[in-house]
Amino acid sequence: MAIITPGFSGRPRSGAPDLPPGQYLTPDFPVLSAGPTPKVSRDTWEFVITSETGTEYRWSWDEMMGLPQETPTVDIHCVTRWSKLGTNWQGVSLDTLLDGVDTAADYALAHSYGGYTTNLPLDDLRDGQAWLVHTYDGAELPAEHGGPARLLVPHLYFWKSAKWVRGIHLGIEDTPGFWETAGYHDYGDPWREQRYQGD
Repeated sequence: MAIITPGFSGRPRSGAPDLPPGQYLTPDFPVLSAGPTPKVSRDTWEFVITSETGTEYRWSWDEMMGLPQETPTVDIHCVTRWSKLGTNWQGVSLDTLLDGVDTAADYALAHSYGGYTTNLPLDDLRDGQAWLVHTYDGAELPAEHGGPARLLVPHLYFWKSAKWVRGIHLGIEDTPGFWETAGYHDYGDPWREQRYQGD
């Protein structure tokens, strides 16, 4: 019996894009949030990396915009099973922000305006894998999609790309974030369908 993936009914598999298992394509950009959308002014916004020793590295909006900018084009995959291919962003590589941060940490806990948190291995924020983005598809990132700035970690499920991000705490031990304490997977690799604890 043939298995039909949602979104590809009746199309030959040879022409289908390479999607993680269980995902379907969407032309839209769905808005999913765990709570109300924070209103964050660029005048008061700041991004802070805090090392495991408590040392803080801070950037204001203007300082962040003065850093080297990159324009990644990436596919994104939500744990609710939608995928959007070839999305266009602009922002600062986490490599740039972490350069000069003195740390022996293995883990990062991203914090957002509004209280949201999510955990990631620090290695997943390095080597051109993650950005602090402020522009989507050539326009300012709208608040409903995490503006003024969000993390972009496209190789993991999209809940790891924290909206309204305000900082990262580095740590020696892994600390689960909001969805992880609610039963979602600690890592969240879409290609291995790591949706929930135990996957």
